[in-house]
Formats: sequence, C-alpha cells, structure tokens
Amino acid sequence: MEELLAGLRAAAETTRIRILFLLSHGEFNVSELTQILGQSQPRVSRHLKLMTEAGLISRHKEGNWVLFRLREEALGGALSRALVDLLPAADPEFARDLSRMDEIRAKRAEIASQYFRTNAAQWEKLRSLHVREEDVEAAMRRLAGTGPLGHHIDLGTGTGSVLRFFAGQARSSIGIDMSRDMLAIARASLEQAGLRQAQVRQADLYALPFLDSSCDFITIHQVLHYLDEPARALAEAARILRPAGRMLIVDFAPHDLEDLRQSHAHRRLGVAAEHMAAWLQRAGLRLVQHDVLPPPWRKGEAGLTVSLWLAERPAATAPSTPSPTLAESAP
Repeated sequence: MEELLAGLRAAAETTRIRILFLLSHGEFNVSELTQILGQSQPRVSRHLKLMTEAGLISRHKEGNWVLFRLREEALGGALSRALVDLLPAADPEFARDLSRMDEIRAKRAEIASQYFRTNAAQWEKLRSLHVREEDVEAAMRRLAGTGPLGHHIDLGTGTGSVLRFFAGQARSSIGIDMSRDMLAIARASLEQAGLRQAQVRQADLYALPFLDSSCDFITIHQVLHYLDEPARALAEAARILRPAGRMLIVDFAPHDLEDLRQSHAHRRLGVAAEHMAAWLQRAGLRLVQHDVLPPPWRKGEAGLTVSLWLAERPAATAPSTPSPTLAESAP
C-alpha cells in the first residue's frame, strides 16, 4: 500500500505526468527531456529523481549518458503504465511534446544516416575492428544449428554479410535496412556470390512489410545499439515470426567506450542481459540460450564483449489462422 501511495504522490504533478507520457514512447536523457519540456535542467532532474525514487521510472547509465525509461517491473512499473494508459493522447500539451520529441529523433536519425553514408563502403572493415567476425559467426552457427532455416529475414542487414553466411541453409532470404548506401553494397555482394534466393529491401524495422507469422528465422546482428527503441523493434520482429520460429540476436555487452557514440553513431553502449530478457518476455518470446564471447586480450586496450541470444516464439502465442510465405506476403 505504501509503495502504491508513494507512486501516486510522485506522479501528481503536471510536468511529471508529461515525463511519464514521453518515456512511454522511448528512453531519453536529461538534456533531451529539457529540450522537449522547455524547462531548466535542474527542475527536470528533480522531477526525474523523485519518480525514480518512487519506482515509477528507471535510471540507466551508459558511459557519460544517463537514460530514463518507464520501469518495467514491480508495482511501480505497473502503476506508471496504468497512468500512461489513462492519459488523453489528443491533449494539446502532449501533442506539442510529441512534436518536439520527433524533432530530437529526427536529429538522431540524421546523425546515424550521415554516419552510414560516410562509412558504407568501409563497413565490413570497421566492424572487424571491434570484434573477430570469425568467432561471432562460429557462435551464430552453433546456436542456429546446421539444419534448414526455412524463410530467413535479416533485420538491419547492412552489407548483407549475415544473408551470405546463412545462404546455404535458408530456402529464401530477405535483408531489411533503411540505408540505401548499405543496400547497394549488399545487392552487389549477393549478386557477385550468385545468391538468387536472397534479396534486400529498404524498410523500417519498426514497421516491417510482412504479415504476421510469415518467417521461420530472424537475425538481428549488431543493430540494437543503434536504435532508439530496441524493445519495439523486437516486438515487431516477433510479430512476423512463425510458431516455434527462432530469433538470433547479436550485440555488444555493456561497455564504457564512449567514443563509439560520437564516432560511430551508437545510440547505446551495449545491451545488458537483464534488459534483453525483459524485452524478449514483453515480445512474447522465450529465451533459449545466451552466450558471451569475451574480447581478445590486448595489453593496455579495452575490448568489446559480444553477446548472442537465441529466442523462440512459443506456439501458444501464434495466431491460429494460416499465414502466407515471405514471397506471398512481401509487397
């Protein structure tokens, strides 16, 4: 009872309600919330502190950034989500906040887009500087197995390296990416390899152009750390996964290499295991296995640990109506 009352008291203020509404759309740092709300940083920080202490929101430190999101667990998380569900989305003040939020997201997207335009041709080389790709591929093979994969979709396909890697096991493959420069390189590499069953397409990871339950195997390789809303992307990916379909996710474990945010447009410094577990559960997926690949030892240098998660969509969560194949469902 006391926890519930504390949460209600902490939320009983106009700006705090606005903050809860914004955090229901994603995670933000103090500077971004200050810009959206049009208030001073000390005042916004005070509101965030009170709601964090009351258990309505959670605070997550990534390098020099501190990010805030709605709490996902316990009574405080249930209360914050219930309060947000009661808010009138058409309220003029909320509409103004959403408009400013979209401006901030547009700036983030442009920074990332500019990075990809600049580095598309060097992407494979840049990626190899962070992780030994051979080790990652071997771990991916162990988790995926060597049997047929059916219809494979690779989200955030980049240069198409994952499509090429699993081409011998997939009946058909589609790579999705927003960067035209990346897709141009991927198409060229697939054509050069003679992989006619594989194709790439420009699309939004948050609004995939496929029907429910329309693929057997999904890969998301080094993508989530670029996204504003990885949980939303995973939920959208789970939507198109068939009963007993599998999802293989590869990303960096949490780290402190702040330069990757500035130099390589990383939105987050790795993905924590507990966050991934919560995201998968929310998406209706079952975690099958979590593997970790430590970085090679280098004297005096920090490395990046790679995490791999294999998840499965239980049959009970799937729609009962039959779904078409990828070829049938793709526009």
